[in-house]
Amino acid sequence: MSQYIPFTDKQKLRAGDVDLEEFLLRRGEKLIVSGQEKRMASDHSITVRGNEWYDHATGKGGGPVSFVRSYYGLSYPEAVTMLLGGDAKIAYPSAKERKPAPPKEFALPEKYENMRRVFAYLVNTRHIDPTVVSYFEKRNLLYEDAKHHNCVFVGWDEEGIPRHAHARSSNSFGKPFRINIEGSDPRYSFHHIGTDDKLYVFEAPIDMLSYITMNPHNWREHSYVACCGTSIQPVIQTGAQMDCEMATVFLCLDNDKAGNMACERMAEEFAKAGIRTVRVAPRLKDWNDDLIAQQTQEVKPSWPVMCGP
Repeated sequence: MSQYIPFTDKQKLRAGDVDLEEFLLRRGEKLIVSGQEKRMASDHSITVRGNEWYDHATGKGGGPVSFVRSYYGLSYPEAVTMLLGGDAKIAYPSAKERKPAPPKEFALPEKYENMRRVFAYLVNTRHIDPTVVSYFEKRNLLYEDAKHHNCVFVGWDEEGIPRHAHARSSNSFGKPFRINIEGSDPRYSFHHIGTDDKLYVFEAPIDMLSYITMNPHNWREHSYVACCGTSIQPVIQTGAQMDCEMATVFLCLDNDKAGNMACERMAEEFAKAGIRTVRVAPRLKDWNDDLIAQQTQEVKPSWPVMCGP
């Protein structure tokens, strides 16, 4: 039973005004820039901005108190106490007042005249099969942007209109840059629609291309989606676009805490719909790590782990 603590109205307002970005950073969490928001490195489905948070996997969000209660599993008094600094007497800063930015219209980054840098990066550095890279390039699903020479992975809707773009630096050195272009519709991330009833789900486009490289047999018959995160939205949308009813979903997300948690959430949701799921985890952190290791150290591929109905 939670201990009753008589917080004053001022203390409650102060706890609800804490800047979540600073709060998480001071608690040792790593944040990744994602447009105007920050994404948690430990759980890619959660984004924060000022004193607001949102879990793209569960559709839940709110202020600092609800975040601490949900993420750390604390009671209301415990959450408020933590946000007020607790025994450590940490003064977490208040979020700066901000005016809501008008929604930005989605537009693809300008395309460069060729794809030499991106092609060389994906093939030589990431070890992806050049025929796989060419396949997606020829279908306008992958290109090199003119300004920064980033890899741009495009998601199209049913009407042939681009709705989503994920940019990833093509540098083989330094800190990697990756971001979803502002205005992107999260439902239509980078994907391929095949002809059978199998759907393979990944976190990042490069992992999706890496898996295809390692499992090339009749790969075009299957459907694939890179969520560019861990949200279930693009998985559901890609399933709706498939030519036949989705029968099996292969959950190929990263082999880390965030990826495993996301797989569990997705498996639960699909189980409710009676859809069979199979967890296919990379041996290392992600499928590109496995691909590089396989080509240099002959690492064997993983066996699927069953989950769901």
